[in-house]
Amino acid sequence: MKTIRAILEGDLSSVVESGELTVVADGFVGLEGPVWHPEGFLTFVDLEGNKLLRWDPVGGVKLVRHPNLAGNGCTLDDERRLVMCEGATRRIVRLEADGSWRTLADRWQGSRLNRPNDIVRRSDGSFYFTDPELFVPEEERDLKTSAIWRLAPSGDLEMVSTGLGFPNGLAFSPDESILYVSNSFQDEHCVHERQRKEVCTHRYLAAFDVGADGSLRNFRKVTDMSSAAHDLPDGLKVDRNGTVFCTGSGALWVLDPDGAVMGKILTPDLGRNCAFGDSDRKTLYITALTTVYSLRMRTPGLSGTGVVP
Repeated sequence: MKTIRAILEGDLSSVVESGELTVVADGFVGLEGPVWHPEGFLTFVDLEGNKLLRWDPVGGVKLVRHPNLAGNGCTLDDERRLVMCEGATRRIVRLEADGSWRTLADRWQGSRLNRPNDIVRRSDGSFYFTDPELFVPEEERDLKTSAIWRLAPSGDLEMVSTGLGFPNGLAFSPDESILYVSNSFQDEHCVHERQRKEVCTHRYLAAFDVGADGSLRNFRKVTDMSSAAHDLPDGLKVDRNGTVFCTGSGALWVLDPDGAVMGKILTPDLGRNCAFGDSDRKTLYITALTTVYSLRMRTPGLSGTGVVP
């Protein structure tokens, strides 16, 4: 596989083991949703190609599903089944052992979800997912708000936050006491700023404290990610030291647990999401615009699935 030198901003010597980016797979348009499976492979989605794909070091890239119904963020459940945000159908789905897809959530009190974007699993078996309204036509919005949801093991759906304009990626701290969430837009004005290549001040990383009952409280903005870059605060992951890796706003941002910027990792094309993988969880896989990259790190990452590797 081809390797290229990563551009690192700031002193990341305690975080990054090697500055060599490996090109794992390329030739796509709009990659997202990476998940490392303990069986030894990576799945990810090609948004523009409308495909769910699988990669492993021996077999390379294989097609899993087409069309993928605008599938985006993914995670695993306690039986290591793939759970995905399916944007076109506005639901959360799970890939069953027989190859069928089961709906886990699509409505709340009779109202359709907006367009589920990204999802993470907590170790208690619950899922948290973001559901922004901005890219749903106004006449098709049942809920009239962007939200973060908690899907309980029982199947009950609870709206746990409506405080962000466009909640996007999300990840738990190592002890699951904090939920980090990236915010990409506030409203339509931010979309116009992006089109005009103007600085948008509504891009940030937020944090919530997580209650014993799964509720979210004490919302705060921990990192200002204001930028005129085309790419937005998006997918994120956390390592076992609590270091946060958040894609978007011109780079992959590396943050300490309080949100202070430690440095940035620049990839040749725009990073959208990331996932820790390999048997030691020290390889960070980055899904960028056209390419999947990998980068070796010093500290193992959390799975992002609440599943023991």
